Amino acid sequence: MRQFFPYLTLSIALILASIAAYYSVFGLSKLFSSQATAVIIMASALEAGKLITATYLHRYWNKVVFTIKTYLVIALFVLMCITSLGIYGFLVSAYQETAYNVQEVDQKIALQDNKKIRFQSQLKTISTEKQSLNKNITELTTGLTNNKIQRKDSNGNIITTTSGSTRRALEKQLDNSIKRRDTLAVKQYALTDSISIIDLKILDLQTNSDAVAEIGPLKYVANISGLKIDNVVNWFILLFIIVFDPLAVILLVSAQHAFKMNMSKKNIYGESKNYFKDRNQTINKIVEDNTIIDNIKEQLINEVRDELNKEIQKNLIEQKKQDTIKEIQKEPIKEEKEKSVIHKLPKSVS
Repeated sequence: MRQFFPYLTLSIALILASIAAYYSVFGLSKLFSSQATAVIIMASALEAGKLITATYLHRYWNKVVFTIKTYLVIALFVLMCITSLGIYGFLVSAYQETAYNVQEVDQKIALQDNKKIRFQSQLKTISTEKQSLNKNITELTTGLTNNKIQRKDSNGNIITTTSGSTRRALEKQLDNSIKRRDTLAVKQYALTDSISIIDLKILDLQTNSDAVAEIGPLKYVANISGLKIDNVVNWFILLFIIVFDPLAVILLVSAQHAFKMNMSKKNIYGESKNYFKDRNQTINKIVEDNTIIDNIKEQLINEVRDELNKEIQKNLIEQKKQDTIKEIQKEPIKEEKEKSVIHKLPKSVS
């Protein structure tokens, strides 16, 4: 996994950088739509230069002179800002297309709401008129019932009769009122149906529109935060561009660092790859420090003295051995000489 992780990091970094470059290039082309092709070519070259600049700074940070390093850092920051601006333009353009569709849906809903308000106003007027007609019908019916005339005949008896002209007038008014009420009832039913149809249309526009569904979560966030939906979208886009392109650049640099850490620290001879560098640094440090040189000299002198002493002692021991061997070799010769002298003496003497 340790050997594979740098490749994974590099792959994710390149994917993020490619996506960021795509959004940035087409976002900038939308900002300068009159020369879209030229802007795409220019932005693509800048994106490639940005990645190369980040890689170069990471590899040769300690070797690049200060002025060039400063310029490259500033250029890298500006290029990241340009990329972020392109991403911002791309996302804003995408949101505007959805926002226009939502605005169209809102206008349709507002139109239906206005029609609904007119129908409701007419329905209220009809309801008021119907109540008045019902009251008139009730009064006319009561008038027909009470249409009686009482008079006394010649004998003093009370005779109850009805007025034909009054009855005909009341019946005519009653018929007209009933017809008007029936007409109003038909209109009332038609208006009620129209309002119900409008409610269904509004519900359909609110639920079955793709644009409304896309922007629904943003509306929810806007409602709970008390902000306008445009402000909420703007904050979301800013969060995107803050982490998008900078993350791609940082991952690219991190991947190179991971590759460097995973490289073998020894060459084919088993030596450290920094052996010569470390050795030269040690030598330079020794040369610059006189105390270390004096210590090394003293150590070398002591080592030489010890070696000489050991050699002298060894030679002395060897010389002593040789002398001892010579002494041992001389003793038999002396004994032989003594024996020969004894044999040469006269026997009396012996």
